[in-house]
Amino acid sequence: MKFSLIDNQPERAPGQQDSAVAPLIDGIGREVTYLRLSVTDRCDLRCSYCMPERMQFLPKKDVLSFEELAVLVDAFIARGIRKLRITGGEPLVRRDVLQLLERLAERRHTSSLQELCLTTNGTRLAQHAADLKRFGVDRINVSLDTLNRETFAELTRRDVFDDVMAGIRAAKAAGLTIKINTVALKGINEAELPDLISWAHGEGFDLSLIEVMPLGEGMTERSKDFLSLQSVREQLAQRWTLDPVPYSSGGPSRYVRIAETGGRLGFISPLSHNFCDTCNRVRVTCTGMLYTCLGHDGGIDLRDAVRSDDGLVRFHALLDEALGQKPARHDFDVARIDTPSTVRTMSHTGG
Repeated sequence: MKFSLIDNQPERAPGQQDSAVAPLIDGIGREVTYLRLSVTDRCDLRCSYCMPERMQFLPKKDVLSFEELAVLVDAFIARGIRKLRITGGEPLVRRDVLQLLERLAERRHTSSLQELCLTTNGTRLAQHAADLKRFGVDRINVSLDTLNRETFAELTRRDVFDDVMAGIRAAKAAGLTIKINTVALKGINEAELPDLISWAHGEGFDLSLIEVMPLGEGMTERSKDFLSLQSVREQLAQRWTLDPVPYSSGGPSRYVRIAETGGRLGFISPLSHNFCDTCNRVRVTCTGMLYTCLGHDGGIDLRDAVRSDDGLVRFHALLDEALGQKPARHDFDVARIDTPSTVRTMSHTGG
């Protein structure tokens, strides 16, 4: 059975009947409606907590083509995915990626897909922000851990701070909804966090703080760099009024509104406060590996089914198998933070 990329449905043989495709429900009853899809493992930065300086990237033959990625997305939409986030690596480094984004944005008008988002490091936003808005990308998350040029260069191993800030300005001017993602690092950007929050809220951006996670080997001295967001929240509460709000962007952030700035602040705290009870997400890498949990190595390869002429039935069977194995929670543990829960880097898994 071949897939049609025109009407987003599998082509049926004469006389073949449509069949309802069940929603994605995991083994403990959580409905999965959010797909984070990596389109490349490549990145133009080398953030110390994300990947080694001399990263070994995948051969191009292993990476799904745009047509294969579109087929995969359509199959997930058929199973109830309503939110799609494009990630990497850095997604905007992939050649002609805007063609894929334009195609995927059309699904918001022809299918049950409700939201198309992008996570980026911002280095190429200045060139692409206007097109992202024109194609219908709803929101972007920009990874930014500091407003200090020297700290930025130290963390990312690249001196492109001005490019990132120009990209953020271009995205704002284009009318994109922007959220800043900031990894909280003890002794590195710890003292700067209030200034980052004030800046983001002054620009009209939400900001989420993220605890460093034990992913990949040799990325950073995690026990040295780990900063509990529980302690950060306590410190911020001495400065500002933090009012919990029920807002959710579909991800793991738990939000407060800061009365003094008027902006929203999210906390993504997998180690100090487990966020798995309402997990509605799965991740697929650029090679077609499906991971139902960020903190577990077990994955299922969808690539052969995507590349097969008759792979639709097998694809959905693999999804059912994977969802049945989705763990109740990750096993990140502060006490074992220097022992990675998975050897995969975040750039390989997809942010």
